[in-house]
Amino acid sequence: MRQSRPSGRHARGVARAAVVATAALVLAGCGPAEDTPVLTWYTNPDDGGQATIAQQCTEEAGGAYRIETSILPNDAASQREQLTRRLAAGDTSMDIMSLDPPFIPELAEPGFLAPVPEDVASVTTEDTLDGALAGATWKDNLVTVPFWANTQLLWYRESVVDEAGLNMDEPVTWDQLIEVARDQDKELGVQGARAESMTVWLNALVESAGGHILENPEASATDVQTGLDTEAGHQAAQILSTIGQEGLGGPGLATQQENEAMLVFQGDSGSFMVNWPFVWPATNAAVEDGALPEDLPEDIGWALYPRVVDDEEPAPPLGGINLGVGADSEHPELAWEAIECIVTPEHQTEYFITNGNPPSSASAFDDPAVEEAFPMAPTIRESLELAAPRPQTPYYNEVSTAIQQRFAPPGAVEPETTPAETGQFIMEVLRGESLL
Repeated sequence: MRQSRPSGRHARGVARAAVVATAALVLAGCGPAEDTPVLTWYTNPDDGGQATIAQQCTEEAGGAYRIETSILPNDAASQREQLTRRLAAGDTSMDIMSLDPPFIPELAEPGFLAPVPEDVASVTTEDTLDGALAGATWKDNLVTVPFWANTQLLWYRESVVDEAGLNMDEPVTWDQLIEVARDQDKELGVQGARAESMTVWLNALVESAGGHILENPEASATDVQTGLDTEAGHQAAQILSTIGQEGLGGPGLATQQENEAMLVFQGDSGSFMVNWPFVWPATNAAVEDGALPEDLPEDIGWALYPRVVDDEEPAPPLGGINLGVGADSEHPELAWEAIECIVTPEHQTEYFITNGNPPSSASAFDDPAVEEAFPMAPTIRESLELAAPRPQTPYYNEVSTAIQQRFAPPGAVEPETTPAETGQFIMEVLRGESLL
């Protein structure tokens, strides 16, 4: 599984995003005439890849339109707030939006998103991976177009696995990881903070156990039923509680998100970690900078997300970005035309290699340069076929916040009571009987 590490140039932080985006605006503005329709693309922060694609599609449009990028806040919750306010106010500049999948139903339900034309849907999703496609729909309708997808892998230290005698070519379970961490006095790289990462972890555990956090996510606030007080919910709570109460997530687990979990994994106590693919270029960049041992990448392997139930496939976390068009956009037809250009497999491949964000297109993984930069790309692709979205509901923000308040820190989780109490709390919040 291990291969020589790639260049770490695409692993640098998002600090260059503003510079690249500004450059793209200047370059885009120098070409077409002033009367060319301008499409505003609200992008999440990255390493400048979306601004580059905007420039490329502007050039390919031949004067039909010009794309300008506007960068959204860093965290998903702030992105959601800004987009929702603008869309609710009828902002006509909402031409193209990079949308986090969990927030799509909240925007689709009140009609804030323009319908995806059938021909656009056909062209842009003909080879989309199942997990990414699931995150782009609402009530069985495609309401956004998948751009890039993301998923978590199980990362492991080869030295730990060798000592434990585990065969990582075979599926492994959370119980096995816990046992190895106990036996070798190691720590697990997991995310225990009161943050979105907690909902990501819990959802993956519940889905992997065959359950759902919400049984009927499309229902109204008064009719929503939760699925936490179930066998799947209790199994998920048991894993969280065991790791928290036994200190297997390290002393900083209660404030630990993805970056902190990566640091635990990179250290001497590292063993296993569930995390997004960004950890590979980030680790190699740190090695190149001399911050980590040169031989560390040789001790890192990867596999599919761990199972909760021994004989059931896992349901890894699903992330990524989909593209939507505002219902009040002045140029919806041009916006969809631009989106067709943005999400071509070639652009998705380039975006993965340069910015580290995996494609939603299956064929985009076929370029040899992809596996050269990300040797775990085949595992990422397989994981995206199995990935399950977080609850697709217009009330996702309330559901996620309630989960964070009751399941963090993991050490305070009581497997017999926390699932039921959290499910009841979610329903009370949605019905206006409790406050977050």
